[in-house]
Amino acid sequence: MSTNCAEGTLAAYVPSGDMPWNQQRAMHLARRMAMGANNAQIEQLLSADPGAVVNQLVQEAVDRPLATAPEWAEWQVSDYPVNEDDRNAMIVDQIFSWATLWIKDIKNNGLRDRMSWFWHNHFVTKLDSYFCPSWLYQYHKLLQQFAVGNFKEFVREIGITPAMLVYLNNVQNTSFEPNENYARELYELFTLGVDNGYTQSDIVDTARAITGWNDIDVNDLCGTIDFLPFAWDAGEKTIFGQTGNWGYNDVIDLLFEHRAVEISQYICGKLYRHFVNPREDEDTINALAQIFRDSDFELAPVLQAMFSSEHFFDEANIGTVIPGHIELFLGFLNELNFPEDDTLLFTIAYSADDYDQRIFNPTDVAGWPGNRAWITSPSLQYRWEAIRNIMGYYYDSQGESLQLLTDFAVQLAGAGETDPAVISRKIVDYLLPKQLQFDTDYDEAARVFKAIYPENYYDGQWNLGYEYVFAQVFELINHIANLPEFQLR
Repeated sequence: MSTNCAEGTLAAYVPSGDMPWNQQRAMHLARRMAMGANNAQIEQLLSADPGAVVNQLVQEAVDRPLATAPEWAEWQVSDYPVNEDDRNAMIVDQIFSWATLWIKDIKNNGLRDRMSWFWHNHFVTKLDSYFCPSWLYQYHKLLQQFAVGNFKEFVREIGITPAMLVYLNNVQNTSFEPNENYARELYELFTLGVDNGYTQSDIVDTARAITGWNDIDVNDLCGTIDFLPFAWDAGEKTIFGQTGNWGYNDVIDLLFEHRAVEISQYICGKLYRHFVNPREDEDTINALAQIFRDSDFELAPVLQAMFSSEHFFDEANIGTVIPGHIELFLGFLNELNFPEDDTLLFTIAYSADDYDQRIFNPTDVAGWPGNRAWITSPSLQYRWEAIRNIMGYYYDSQGESLQLLTDFAVQLAGAGETDPAVISRKIVDYLLPKQLQFDTDYDEAARVFKAIYPENYYDGQWNLGYEYVFAQVFELINHIANLPEFQLR
């Protein structure tokens, strides 16, 4: 892996001549703490102190209410129609509607649902393994509830939510027939990392300690799964060198007491790679891990320190992350300020299914690999075409005009700007995290932008009030979206 060249520490970022608080850095912050922002929102960010902006965005995430529970939040199979086809159709409709609502929340709700999406790919469950809307809702509720909350309590609660109990087989883990699956993933994927601070003996005795969550009504599925005392292994277990009559809650307490350093470094490393740079900076991760431990595993202080640091705003950390398909498209919608459209959001969520990003069904228990893994020959073609199709969707719905693209150019360049080279450069620099490397690249962008009208139109006649400016912007954005730089955020 190549070296992370970013400098600076977790000291608060203070704008300077070398590191100005400008459009590039405001966009960087919006793309990492949320799903991008439109030009008016970026201007608003630039009018405030960056540290204050981060504090506000974190606090908004902490204060944001959970999604309203649907009427079917606690339904069991007996609450559905008796006819199997009707029942299945209703279940599918509930799942699709909830997925669309969550995609809308991810697009609009800033850091809280940026983080809920992150945890969806950390505490992985697969809808295919349980297919109960009520269990889906309860799992999703935890993702939102603890998105920027206490990680220790998050781990405690997620392990006994029905979706997880079923997916990782702990509902089958009894004193009579132990199943080690969840115990292994609790350490290997959810808290410590592979082969980091635990032994096979720890896994065996942890599996024994977390037995008993087996009280499920097999004749009326999708209801609660409760603790069944007689199925719990009441014998002594030794976990992390500590011997006792341990149960489920004891396991979580022992884990966070005796492996605090390993947990903090593992989780902060994962946060760093996702939100700062796939190339790790060990000193920064260790500093974040110390904050995590000092705050008793509260996530908000870690996120505040990370996003407000001089290290985060270093040029070397800008434009280093390849987002997933859904994140890329939601960010594009926000940055162009396209109006809300549930049909389009549904299409975005489910078109990505064909390219290994299926909502509520990550690749496997380890989640989507992310970053470079998003880019393959087929998926890159899909990402190019999807950007054009999104613009085409709005063009079709608005008839012969796509005025918002003209408005976008005017907002960036000013209504009085008549130089296509200046206008195209501003659009390029807005949509790409870093400037293009060569002047010839900007010249090509200007050529694409101008191509709608004959060259002689640009001898003093043309301006941003022309009828087909929207088509010029359309073609320029399509050109930008096909550049390698566009895949980075």
